[in-house]
Amino acid sequence: LAVLQAIVAPHAPYTCGRDGLQHCKDECDRLGLGLHVHLCETSGEVKDWKAANEDETPIGCMDKLGLVRKGLVAVHMTNVEGAEMDRLAAEAVSVVHCPESNMKLASGSCQVATLLSKGVNVAIGTDGCASNNDLDMYSEMRTAALLGKHVSAESTAVPAAQAIRMATLGGATALGLDQKIGSLEAGKSADIQAVSMGGIESAPLYDVLSHLAYCTGRHQVSDVWVAGRRIVEGRKVTTLDEEDLRRRALEWGAKIQ
Repeated sequence: LAVLQAIVAPHAPYTCGRDGLQHCKDECDRLGLGLHVHLCETSGEVKDWKAANEDETPIGCMDKLGLVRKGLVAVHMTNVEGAEMDRLAAEAVSVVHCPESNMKLASGSCQVATLLSKGVNVAIGTDGCASNNDLDMYSEMRTAALLGKHVSAESTAVPAAQAIRMATLGGATALGLDQKIGSLEAGKSADIQAVSMGGIESAPLYDVLSHLAYCTGRHQVSDVWVAGRRIVEGRKVTTLDEEDLRRRALEWGAKIQ
């Protein structure tokens, strides 16, 4: 498995337009790649698109272009109509839920529990630094599990095991790599995290899955292997010079400020 994989990634229908999306589809077809796009992120975005396109929704536009299909990675999806959810499920489209970004920007809430009930594959993402800040997948996983319950008004929605699956195999499935990564199985890539649960914050430990989803932070990840290669050892990155990165980050921060 190559560590680097490619995907066509236009920003969104409202920034790229119909012609831009058509060009992206042509490239997807030519190269055999999937398409990643921010879609139906806010109610204003959907309202404006419909007003300018004879009441057609952004998803409707994507569907007419032939982009609502397996390989489409639709990010955010906070403003989606019921029939559109059925269409997404029928075409094996994946949705990437970015709860903390959506909350910070007051974009709305993805109907995760409903999407899952319809058979849509849902993954967890962070969005960019400007609207997420810490890019912490453990925090994102916990927020997704809690927000899913809040939005659906159902305490059993998005349980711990489901949230973990969304953060792992759900993401692999969205990228079309679920036969190679996303879970620890014979024949798959050896992508592993070692998580310490020996600290006082983890005691007592009754259910590992519950602890991972609700009680664990990224500071508890001690070691990481990607494709069998150890890239974090004792919370130290082995492939990068952290001091050099910190210095460069401070330099650029001063320039930008």
